[in-house]
Amino acid sequence: MDSGKIDRVLAIYTKLMGGYLVNKAEEAQKYGVNERTIQRDIDDIRNFMESDMENTGIINSVVYNRIEKGYRLEQIYQLKLTNAEVLAICKILLDSRAFLKEEMSGILEKLISCCVPKKNQKLVTELIRNEEFHYVEPRHKTKFLDTMWDIGQAIRNCRYIEIDYERTKDKAVVTRKVKPVAIMFSEYYFYLTAFIDDEEIRKDFDVINDSFPTIYRIDRIKGLKVLDEGFHIPYSSRFEEGEFRKRVQFMYGGKLQRVKFEYCGSDIDAILDRLPTAKILDEDNGTYIVSAEVFGKGIDMWLRSQGNLITNVKYK
Repeated sequence: MDSGKIDRVLAIYTKLMGGYLVNKAEEAQKYGVNERTIQRDIDDIRNFMESDMENTGIINSVVYNRIEKGYRLEQIYQLKLTNAEVLAICKILLDSRAFLKEEMSGILEKLISCCVPKKNQKLVTELIRNEEFHYVEPRHKTKFLDTMWDIGQAIRNCRYIEIDYERTKDKAVVTRKVKPVAIMFSEYYFYLTAFIDDEEIRKDFDVINDSFPTIYRIDRIKGLKVLDEGFHIPYSSRFEEGEFRKRVQFMYGGKLQRVKFEYCGSDIDAILDRLPTAKILDEDNGTYIVSAEVFGKGIDMWLRSQGNLITNVKYK
């Protein structure tokens, strides 16, 4: 490439980066070349931007504007996450303590490699290095990602699954045939929410004919078989994870109920964030009367954890 072309291409590139319009006829006259030469210069700039996408994480394109009769630079979208975004995600993952240390390290490495521009990868890695080094993996020490994916496919295809599940209360492994409807995450663990059709099993439930799903910790699933048998849930009766999550604490299922209590702490927002269905009924000199709709017994655990900040608890 001769110095004349280098100067010309750099000048056109600088003009585009500055937000200016590039007209082929004007540029051809300016540099004493034909319009085909300017078109090749623009194509070279396009190729450079495409190759530079991996480093910058930004897809830029030189687009012809028919009204203005010239070329402008447009940022189509940012392909990569920003430094702040990926740092936040890494911190959330580490704090979740959801995976074995080996799995967590692999996920973080891939996340940074795929989602952060190369020039920033070392910086992000250094910011999480200490926390990653001291990461404490869950005590169950179970690899369950493949199992979770198989469950996800069964949910998508509306297939019954058969699971061998280790119960919490006695460590016995029981077999259950269930309709899987959702995968959820809460307090260090992933959970399967599913419906049981077997009336013989359901008779031992705390709530007879409970219309809400049973909850299983995925790391406790010792065996999984996706069955050929399918099921159908009408759209109007579909399970809505978001609505369920608003009302469940510590992933303890059970009947739907309303709890009312008094709160005298300094941060009412923390209460409202913890209980998304909560509403303030009254407030008097820093003491709040709060009502919330919740599922099951998990709410009892949380209420007790608040000590004397929460009093006069009533259910209905």
